[in-house]
Amino acid sequence: MKIAITGATGFVGSRLVERLHKQGHQILIFTRNTTFARRVFPQEVFTNVEIVAYTPTTSGTWQDSIASCDGVVNLAGEPIANKRWTPEEKQEILNSRQLGTQKIVEAIAKANPQPSVLVNASAIGYYGTSETATFDESSGSGTDFLAQVCQAWEAEAQKVKEAGVRLVILRFGIVLGLGGALAKMLTPFKLFAGGPIGSGKQWFSWIHVEDLVSLIVQALTKPEMEGVYNATAPKPVRMNDLSQTLGQVMNRPSWLPVPGFALEALLGDGAIVVLEGQQVLPKRTLESGFEYQYPNLQPALKEIVK
Repeated sequence: MKIAITGATGFVGSRLVERLHKQGHQILIFTRNTTFARRVFPQEVFTNVEIVAYTPTTSGTWQDSIASCDGVVNLAGEPIANKRWTPEEKQEILNSRQLGTQKIVEAIAKANPQPSVLVNASAIGYYGTSETATFDESSGSGTDFLAQVCQAWEAEAQKVKEAGVRLVILRFGIVLGLGGALAKMLTPFKLFAGGPIGSGKQWFSWIHVEDLVSLIVQALTKPEMEGVYNATAPKPVRMNDLSQTLGQVMNRPSWLPVPGFALEALLGDGAIVVLEGQQVLPKRTLESGFEYQYPNLQPALKEIVK
């Protein structure tokens, strides 16, 4: 297959490119920074990778490259927990997903021949937050900012079906690996100062990065997969359990909690990403026959921090 990928130089995207490269697929990377992309994927190693410059929220000649692809994976989006949520940052978070997806769908619709499938990222923030409710793919949406972003994001992706293209939306949980959210938690544990964030009672719906990559590949290659799937492990945990398990795996204490007000002072409204959570179950993902390599938290963390 020839597969176009946005967000390819990110935490998840780079691992997806590595996997697809090993499997012998041709890969087309859309990037805003071609110099950085070539550093991440040097041509002498990634011989089957082509790099195309693009502006995610603007139509352009880059869209013509979609016509030669069998599938598209859209992972691009402004990070949601790196900065304070000023009005400008919230608009950027929304635009990078809504307009970015709109331009990908626009490119697919006018492509000849068209790709057969779009795998589009979303997030479990779609459901809103709760300490008591359980959510699966059939659950309704929340009303907070992240839920609204996910609704707008998915609505743009849904338009690809008007062109007769198969659509798979993967609602990502918190992705665990040497990067992303876990990387920020490892440092205090290494310094014997680790512990739960906030109350510790909030749900933490997670997935190992290797399982997420496997799920993306399955969505690309399994024609019967269509619609929304939760990209989470089948056994979510509470923050207290995560911290305790991480401490055990690293042979470090996990008694020093990070108070919520400290994160709120740093990130403002953006702290909701880690201070509140949701218990999300991958019902349709399991029904699709997907087999997790890391369904349980402790083996997943052991593999990451080994």
